[in-house]
Parts: sequence; C-alpha cells; structure tokens
Amino acid sequence: MQRLNYMLAAAAVPAACTPHTAQAAGTEMLSEDFGNLADSPGWARVNRSIQPGAPWCQGNPDIFPAQAGVPDAYAAASCLSAAQGIGRVDNWLITPTLTLSGLTTLSFVISRERVDGFDDLLEVRFGHGSGTAAASFDTLLASIGGAVDFPAQWQPWHLDLTVDATGRFAFRYLGDAARLSHVGLDAVRVVTRLPEPTSRLLLAEGLGVLGLLRRHERH
Repeated sequence: MQRLNYMLAAAAVPAACTPHTAQAAGTEMLSEDFGNLADSPGWARVNRSIQPGAPWCQGNPDIFPAQAGVPDAYAAASCLSAAQGIGRVDNWLITPTLTLSGLTTLSFVISRERVDGFDDLLEVRFGHGSGTAAASFDTLLASIGGAVDFPAQWQPWHLDLTVDATGRFAFRYLGDAARLSHVGLDAVRVVTRLPEPTSRLLLAEGLGVLGLLRRHERH
C-alpha cells in the first residue's frame, strides 16, 4: 500500500532530519489557469449532488472576474450544482494524475460572490492512484469556509504534504444548496521536490540507527 513515506520516516527520527531542512529546486507538476476548463487535459468533474445540477464550469465574470487574465478564466461552482438550486451539493473538481516525490506544495487562489449570509464550503483532498471514487480521497488537506467565512476576494492558499506516490488532488464544494452562493478557483499549481542529498543521507542513517535499536531491544 502506498503511503506518505517520507512523512512517516521523518516522524520516526526527528533528530536526524530537523537540522537539515534545505530542499532541492522544485519541479512544477501542474499549472492550470482555467482559460478553458472544458479542454483542461486530465481534469475530472464529478457531480455527486442530490439531485445533480451543473458540474464545475467556466467562471462567470458578471458575478466576479478572474484574479488575472481574461475575466472568465477561472473554475466556478455554485448553488446550481444541485438541480434548480435545491438539494445537497457535493461537487468535485479533480486534478490530473500526478507522480509526486518528497515535499509537495499545492497552491491556488479562491474567492466567492460578494454577498453575506451564505455558508460556502470547499474541501481540499488528496487521494492515491488515478481513480475518481470519493472514498479514494481520504486525506483532507484543508476545509475552507463553512462555519468560518469563505474569502470574498481572491485569496492565495499554500498546502504542503510529503508524499512519494502517484495521486490526485480534489476540490470538493459541498453543503445545502440553499446556503451556497458562487465560488471561484484559479491559479492551481503543484510543485514537488526531493530532499537535498545530505538530508536523504541523514534520513537513511537515522533509520539505520532506529533499526539497530529495535534489534537491540529484541535481544
């Protein structure tokens, strides 16, 4: 089973890894500005709302414009994710499959319609493999909005995880349609980078020491 390997190893031997945090130059695995969501290669739109309405779609500049570029260049979801704006919204936008190694940063910007009294909620998740089943996205990275106000102007977010696996990120818009407005997502970037060789060496040495201690305990 694929796991967050480096994260678990670092937790096992923090003394060996903590003094050496420098990282090699990152490799950009994904860059998406949603100039045309329908033609964005590898992206999946899965609407699990009850009853399903519109999937994630091209931004609506009449509600608010994109944070950069042409006015409609962002991905959007709204209360109409449920048919006629009635029901339970559960609308997913899923990145292409990515092969990640080491410290990975997911960055993006989000905004919502500038009206009060709504409970827009966006979950950001990670799942191993290339599937789109909801159950596979079992790592919750962030929950934005809901009880806490969703940003009403374009705001950047940066989420880090340490993973050595193939997987996908998912943006899940959810809630009671009657309590949702219109949200936007833009400038999605994924950068992954391996630790510096000195860090990998110290990690290996730390794991070796850990193995010796365990063998000593058995004897």
